[in-house]
Amino acid sequence: MADGAESSGGLQIHPMEQFTVRPLFGGGEDHGLSFYTVTNVTLWMAIAVVCVILLFVFGTRGRAIVPSRVQSVAELAYGFVHKMIEDIAGKEGLKYFPYVMTVFMFIVTANMLSLIPMSFATTSHIAVTGVLALLVFVSVTVIGFVKNGAAFLGLFWVSAAPLALRPFLAVIEVMSYFVRPVSHSIRLAGNMMAGHAVFEVFAGFAAVALISPVSIVAIAAMYTLELLVAFVQAYVFTILTVVYLKDALHPQH
Repeated sequence: MADGAESSGGLQIHPMEQFTVRPLFGGGEDHGLSFYTVTNVTLWMAIAVVCVILLFVFGTRGRAIVPSRVQSVAELAYGFVHKMIEDIAGKEGLKYFPYVMTVFMFIVTANMLSLIPMSFATTSHIAVTGVLALLVFVSVTVIGFVKNGAAFLGLFWVSAAPLALRPFLAVIEVMSYFVRPVSHSIRLAGNMMAGHAVFEVFAGFAAVALISPVSIVAIAAMYTLELLVAFVQAYVFTILTVVYLKDALHPQH
């Protein structure tokens, strides 16, 4: 993840260069990108998907009474997401457990993979997190109307507020509802990008002899913090998804 170099008599650090999308085949960046171009982003997303499949399909196929380490990780993840949905959205929300579980496992795996040296942080790109957020937004909106019909619009009508204020609050509620995919996606992408950018800065300073020891200690501390952030951001994205699902299932204020 580090790319610091000295040129023209000074240290040059380019913390944002690591987020550049590059094609894997058929020329450099100047050739442009198309929707079918295989890039470093698609490569690491595919690796994340393969890792999740290996964990849940091959890691648990034995279904041992005394689980292996891999099976234990899979069971912990399963129980964690299952309890989250049941606690927030109720038993009715468990019908959508496979989708929520898929979202959580993809994000947390992609986040963890991005901490491997020379890897790529796919969840630092708004194009990735934006698609995930839009899928959640469209899904819960469709579920809300299918399950409740026109009663789903009650989500925007704050019946507990004074009657005179309800129309104004309804406008605010509608606006906040349509802002959901923006905040949902930017929160994840922004936190992942910020952490990796800081990594790049400290790694660049590691080339300077006088501050190299301090920089190395800082990188080690940042790495530990980023491990926590990788999980927390996946958790935050998932729990917001479940909260939105609860609103779709039970829209009454």
